[in-house]
Amino acid sequence: MTFTHGFADNNGLRMYYEVHGEAVPGQPPLLLIPGGGSTIGTNFSEIIPLLAASRQVIAVEEEGHGHTQPTSRPLTAENSAGDILAVLDQLKVGSIDVLGFSAGGHTALALALARPAVVRCLIAASTFASRDAVPDEFWDRMASATLDDEPATYQDEDRRLNPEPGHLERQFELDSRRILDFPGWSDKELGTIAARTLVVAGDRDIVTAAYAERLAGLIPGARLLIVPAGHGDYLGERDASRGDLRTMHATVPLLLRFLGGVAGRRRARAASTGAAGSPRPRGQDPAAQG
Repeated sequence: MTFTHGFADNNGLRMYYEVHGEAVPGQPPLLLIPGGGSTIGTNFSEIIPLLAASRQVIAVEEEGHGHTQPTSRPLTAENSAGDILAVLDQLKVGSIDVLGFSAGGHTALALALARPAVVRCLIAASTFASRDAVPDEFWDRMASATLDDEPATYQDEDRRLNPEPGHLERQFELDSRRILDFPGWSDKELGTIAARTLVVAGDRDIVTAAYAERLAGLIPGARLLIVPAGHGDYLGERDASRGDLRTMHATVPLLLRFLGGVAGRRRARAASTGAAGSPRPRGQDPAAQG
């Protein structure tokens, strides 16, 4: 599998990116956006080989995370979406599918809203789009959180990549303010998303299954996937999965099937017909479900 990496400049912010696998004719790359505190490695290192086996994957690190150094500006979904557009411009990529996890899902939503011609498919994973999506207790915990509350997995990775004093503290500050100052989007705004959308959440996630269903109902034509998981273990996220990748391996085929779009549905219909041309009962073929 081919691998390249680099930086793209957006008014002084140099966003780090990685490209895994070869471009597939007629199929846009899949862009991966990690969650808060995370890097490409902690969030996606386990799932990238599975995804890149059949399509090109581009992964980025947002400001202050991993190899992307912080600046004096705030970390917002809109700022990060602009950084990603600089990456796509440098790579000469005109269309993408995008998967954003947790806070990275905010960036994915912002990208889909700002550039509907660029985002073909959107996977909003374990994320929320409005402040009322989570209870008041969530905001109280965020307001009182300190660096000690950040998972050791993220702290250790940041110190490994950025041992200079103050970097980890700045990363935590950027993430905290990003969430606390998050304005969200109105139902009307979410109703303008043109990308084919899949909303994904675990049944024991930060967001509830009921909220994920509500979000999917606000985005035209969106599909919903609830998996038996927590906050990110179904993507192989390092802190959540703790090395148990069974749910990730079960989830990846569903994500790829969704991204297959019309072609995937055609394959499913073909698979639901036996060699003699007679349809199989739907219960005998998972590809025919939905």
